[in-house]
Amino acid sequence: MKHVKVLAIVAALTFVLAAAQAMAHTALCNCFDNGDGSVTCEGGFSDGSSAAGVAVMVLDAGGAELLKGTMDANSQYTFKKPDGKYTVKFFAGEGHEVLVPSDKIVQ
Repeated sequence: MKHVKVLAIVAALTFVLAAAQAMAHTALCNCFDNGDGSVTCEGGFSDGSSAAGVAVMVLDAGGAELLKGTMDANSQYTFKKPDGKYTVKFFAGEGHEVLVPSDKIVQ
């Protein structure tokens, strides 16, 4: 009976730790208009991890790719602001994607 209790406690702790780990790595991305015809996006993760090397795409209103690049060593990506409506897609893999529509990008 004692072994059953120990196994139940270990299983519960494993579940709690796995859930906490899964939630601790949320992707974050914020973009701002530089006022000079360019936009800078800054990315990262909720656990403080760098976003260096993470893919960034700029999509037109129909979802077609206009630009593609990666976050630099400072977890930033700067691009020439396209005409019309667009969306910035920060993509660090399945479940780690952030979409920033152009109407949310301000100076």
